[in-house]
Amino acid sequence: MAMEERGKGSERWSGAITNLTEMASNLESLQKLLLKKAVFVDEETFAKASLSSEQARTIKVLEQRVETLERELDAAITAAARARSEKRQAEAAQKAAELHAQEITRELENTTKVFELHMEELRAKQDEISKRDEEIKVLQAIIQTLGGKVSHSSNG
Repeated sequence: MAMEERGKGSERWSGAITNLTEMASNLESLQKLLLKKAVFVDEETFAKASLSSEQARTIKVLEQRVETLERELDAAITAAARARSEKRQAEAAQKAAELHAQEITRELENTTKVFELHMEELRAKQDEISKRDEEIKVLQAIIQTLGGKVSHSSNG
């Protein structure tokens, strides 16, 4: 839709520039004719010719300004398109980074769960080792007690 409006506006500018160019050409032709023929005219005709000449110069300046503005507009449109493209790329990169962060977070949570399971298993093994150590100490105490009775009874 913006391209259509731009196209219509461009056609109008183009038509206006063509009209102005033709007017300038006509004025130049009139001025050359006046110079070649060296016609002397009354003040009113001279004033009109001078006005036409001044208008031709003004038209030329305005044509150049229109061309400059058209170039600036094209540059602005190009810059806006580039900015939109860069914005889309940045949004895509941000989304990819967010997905990567979610994936790493899930991986970290899974690693934490596995670590917790290993810690529980390690504690259970430690408890089992502690119980066995206690059983061993009890058995050693029993052995020492029995060993002491055996050595007392064989000595006496």
